[in-house]
Amino acid sequence: MSSKVRSALLFFAASVVSFSSLQAQTPGPAKVAIINAAKAVVDTAEFQKIQAAVQAKYLPRQQAIEALDKQLVDIQKQGNAPNIDPNKQAELQAEFTQKGKQRQRLADDLQSDINAERQEVLDKTGRQMSEVVKKLAEEKGWDVVVDVRNTIYFKPALEITAEATAAYDKAYPAK
Repeated sequence: MSSKVRSALLFFAASVVSFSSLQAQTPGPAKVAIINAAKAVVDTAEFQKIQAAVQAKYLPRQQAIEALDKQLVDIQKQGNAPNIDPNKQAELQAEFTQKGKQRQRLADDLQSDINAERQEVLDKTGRQMSEVVKKLAEEKGWDVVVDVRNTIYFKPALEITAEATAAYDKAYPAK
């Protein structure tokens, strides 16, 4: 056998061995799951309970804003009455402006407080949901879990949102 043929055979054999070992190291198809993380968090019993508590907590402030809305409507009706004294109309306009500013401050403060509390709850619940999804992925053998917001298309059978919410509710029951 010529040295050229022997070199070619050795090269071919080395290539086959390298390719075989490369195939052995390459995993099979990845197992993928899709989750709507935001929906999974919002649908948890804990989040629902906290949401109801937040609404109840801020209800008196919301009612105060609604009362100011009614007062503003009444002032506006009085100001639009026919044959109203110009001094009375100026007085009503000043009152309308003052109550409008008061209403806006109350609404801004309320929204700010609700947003801060909601964000705190979402952060906590989101962290816990991540832990639950990681555990589910390990148990089910999923290689990757992708949020639906970053997905153009997926088969509905891959979605685990409801399963993740149920696992969360089991791991972190609403108190």
